[in-house]
Amino acid sequence: MHRPVEPSQFGSWAFTRRAKDSGLVPSMGSIGDCYDNAVIESFWSRMQVELLDRQSWRTRLELANAIFEYLEIFHNRQRRHSALGWLTPLEFETRQPITVA
Repeated sequence: MHRPVEPSQFGSWAFTRRAKDSGLVPSMGSIGDCYDNAVIESFWSRMQVELLDRQSWRTRLELANAIFEYLEIFHNRQRRHSALGWLTPLEFETRQPITVA
């Protein structure tokens, strides 16, 4: 029995090398790390429900603009995230660091 996505597809050394040679960081975790995929899978699931399933677009440009607006306006500046203590990513990144005396 084969799973729909084999771990080797994500753990390819050639892919990792090519990404690094291009100046990209291909992964937050180790090769084949299932937790790394969970983050982006969760994001795509939310974007599917909150944006993509709600309407259709006539052109790729309209879709690209909708995705940009979703990311830059809604996701980063308005949507509160449980993993960030119910702050928006912008609030989380700009808050003052807490100093311990």
